[in-house]
Amino acid sequence: MLLVLSDEHKEHLGFLPEVDSAVVGEFGRIAVEFLRKGTNPKIYEGAARKLSVDAETVQHGVEGLMYLLTESSKLMISEVDFQDSVLVLGFTEELNHLLQQLYLENRKEIRHILGELTPSLPHYHNLEWRLDVQLASRALRHQVKPTVTMKLHLEESGGDKSAKVLQTDPATLMHLIQELEKALAELKTTHCRRILRNIK
Repeated sequence: MLLVLSDEHKEHLGFLPEVDSAVVGEFGRIAVEFLRKGTNPKIYEGAARKLSVDAETVQHGVEGLMYLLTESSKLMISEVDFQDSVLVLGFTEELNHLLQQLYLENRKEIRHILGELTPSLPHYHNLEWRLDVQLASRALRHQVKPTVTMKLHLEESGGDKSAKVLQTDPATLMHLIQELEKALAELKTTHCRRILRNIK
């Protein structure tokens, strides 16, 4: 699978051939460091002074490199596909090889960092339910009003448990079940499988 870069990203990465390969390697280290700890404008300014360019150019170069590495790591692009993806940038063979080395050395760490950034959502633990039917009231003697009450037990990634109480009528519950079944059927399509394979 090839990585498709926008014109803006190509423009940001266009600064890399103008600098030495050691500087590109340093930019790669800075990009991974920024993924870990966040950006630091002082580093851009220091590098800009050394290279005699403005800080914004350095920032765009590092951010372009960061995007290239994160997207490639997310999609787990193979070495050949990575080479083909950067080939369209028109860089020298040496620079392409250096970018590939940066990617291969850092992809596991980048995937680990991206994995830590994903939000921790609660997941299903248990479900209790009860069906109540109101058969009459003071105002209406003959009525049938069913209500489904559910207690949904959720578990956080840290082991904390919580419960949510939901109440609905059977018609809404049936509609909800149908929509969830449609979503599960959609997951089995080849298009969704391809997307899920690339996410993992």
